[in-house]
Amino acid sequence: MLNLTLKVWRQKGPKDAGQMVTYPAPGISPDMSFLEMLDVVNERMMEKDEEPIAFDHDCREGICGSCGTVVNGIAHGPRSATTACQLHMRSFKDGDTITVEPWRAKPFPVLKDLIVDRSAYDRIIAAGGFVSVNTGGCPDGNSLPIPKENAELSMDAAACIGCGACAAACPNASAMLFVSAKVSQLALLPQGQPERRDRVLKMVAQMDAEGFGGCTNIGECESACPKEIKLENIARLNRDFLVATVTKRPVTASQGGGA
Repeated sequence: MLNLTLKVWRQKGPKDAGQMVTYPAPGISPDMSFLEMLDVVNERMMEKDEEPIAFDHDCREGICGSCGTVVNGIAHGPRSATTACQLHMRSFKDGDTITVEPWRAKPFPVLKDLIVDRSAYDRIIAAGGFVSVNTGGCPDGNSLPIPKENAELSMDAAACIGCGACAAACPNASAMLFVSAKVSQLALLPQGQPERRDRVLKMVAQMDAEGFGGCTNIGECESACPKEIKLENIARLNRDFLVATVTKRPVTASQGGGA
């Protein structure tokens, strides 16, 4: 069993001042996940009629992105390619002090304790992260050939779960890795070509309107990303944005989706 000390950010609401509060966490099993550990701490607090720590979670399987917390100064904690819900307490040592904070980015206002409002990402997606297709019967799977390399790169970009770790880890609070992943997953496929240039212009404009900072190629975003989204997606976004800015006319489907 692990005997730990937690220093947790507590904030009653968006307009309230927050502060770090210390809680003992004795008798924690190394096999617990980080969120299960917080559950145990909350149960003990409720037994004392204390208000439990508010934190976001949903699937607890590392695929929804809800569990975003900064653990000891690292988005999602010390293990790479791991969400907070999949982080296990065996990653810590007996006697450790663990600092737990919410995402720190202006476009992610704190709602309560460790919960932040990440709807800025939803608005970026709504601005252009989709394709327009004709309704009707499903076409044959082989009627639209896609190069294997493009298909794999698109799937890699589509692995982004929109958790916000990239913006939280970036000193500039940039959302470029997230936006570039969403742009890339469509730009690499034939279905994404008709709106390719409009898409990148609209999504970048919305990202800027939300107040995210600019990318200066520090690389913290890639290191913090639990799905290991690559910086090369940012390069692809920059190329598409430059072309779209210069031409300001949509590409045609026949022009393909090269990387």
